Amino acid sequence: MRSPLTGLVLAVALFGLVEVAAPSADADAVDNNFLAALKSKGINFASGQSAIIAGHEVCDELDLGRQPSDVASDVTKNSNLDDYHAGFFVGVSIAAFCPRHSS
Repeated sequence: MRSPLTGLVLAVALFGLVEVAAPSADADAVDNNFLAALKSKGINFASGQSAIIAGHEVCDELDLGRQPSDVASDVTKNSNLDDYHAGFFVGVSIAAFCPRHSS
C-alpha cells in the first residue's frame, strides 16, 4: 500500500526538477555522492535537499515492504523521469541511504 506522504514528497521533489544545487561544504559524503550520481545521469532537482528527501522517501517505502519496481513506477508517475531514470533514482537511493535493501 502506498503511503499518502509518498505522492506529496515525490511530487514536490520531482516536479521541481530544474538543476542540482552544488553540495554545501558541510553536507556529508553520502549526500554528496548521491547528488553526484544523480547529476551524472542528468537527473536534476530544484535543490539538493529535495533530492535527498526524495531519496529517503524511497527507503521509507521499501521499509514498508514495497518492491523497488513499484517505487520506481511511482517515481515515473509523479515526475518527468522515464522508467530508466526512475529506476536509477531508486537504485542510487538504495545504495546511498538504505543499502539494507540491496539484493
